[in-house]
Amino acid sequence: SLMELMNRRAQTILKNPGLTEQIASEDALLKSLLTHNQGPLDNSQLVTVFREILSQGRKSAAPATVSYLGPPASFTHQAAHRRFGTNADLMPNNSISSVFKDVESGRSQFGVVPVENSTEGAVTYTLDLLVNSTVQICAEVNLRINHCLLSDMPMDGIDLVYSHPQVFGQCREWLSEKIPNAELREVKSTAEAARRAMMEGKAAIASRMASELYGIPIIQEAIEDNPNNSTRFLVLCKNSPPPTGDDKTSVCFAFKDRPGALYDALHSFKRENINLTMIQSRPSKVRNWDYVFFMDMQGHTDDAHVSAALSELEDECVFMRILGSYPLNDSIQ
Repeated sequence: SLMELMNRRAQTILKNPGLTEQIASEDALLKSLLTHNQGPLDNSQLVTVFREILSQGRKSAAPATVSYLGPPASFTHQAAHRRFGTNADLMPNNSISSVFKDVESGRSQFGVVPVENSTEGAVTYTLDLLVNSTVQICAEVNLRINHCLLSDMPMDGIDLVYSHPQVFGQCREWLSEKIPNAELREVKSTAEAARRAMMEGKAAIASRMASELYGIPIIQEAIEDNPNNSTRFLVLCKNSPPPTGDDKTSVCFAFKDRPGALYDALHSFKRENINLTMIQSRPSKVRNWDYVFFMDMQGHTDDAHVSAALSELEDECVFMRILGSYPLNDSIQ
């Protein structure tokens, strides 16, 4: 029965309480389950149900402590809730750097931070912090982002809208067409936007969770310009999990300034037949026109071909840091 299986899972967790290993095994389990899904429930609905079951199992040993970029009802809060379930101890932080510090100091076992939006691009502050931090990436969460217009007043009476600057960018065309004369005022989070709109009798662009938390009606849902708008979040911890057989590795590195350096460094990945899924650069902030590159690849550092390619990359670099190997999350939305 389902009850027997849940209790057996809880007993396994009690005997093997390593949370980082559990993160990897849960992702591998979900991937396997989703391959057998024949509907009518979609994958997202099934993931929500099974995450909650797994969260209950972890609670029998000790709830996971998770720092996230807050406040409550932010999209990062939703990502943390989706990844760890309702039984985790979720702790809001007012900055991305404080989430990193919580994990580095051991105040929390995990941290959740945004790293990339499909419309607005990379969250560069997260990338900059990864360069010098001691934390590792142990999982990722891809969250479908739906923006809602919240207000107690009708749409034709809205003269001021609060939201995060990236959110305004993601809803630019809708705002221009529907409420072109409204003032757009930037705040640090969508949750803060909802709070201010509630207190001042104005409007906000925020999530359904924010609407429920602050008691502001939703005037219209899904106002984002791109219907496929999503954000990728990283789960941070002290150590990367072991291989699952379907993993991703992230690294950052910098070269001596010479012609062809990037081409030479990437040649080993072609030879080892490693698929590179992302590469981008950021200013190093040490010297003008020096850059740090960030790269994602399929595979785990324990895989021989990945290890060989990374060893050759390190020989070409003045700096390289492996940011983590973790389960590939393309199929777990």
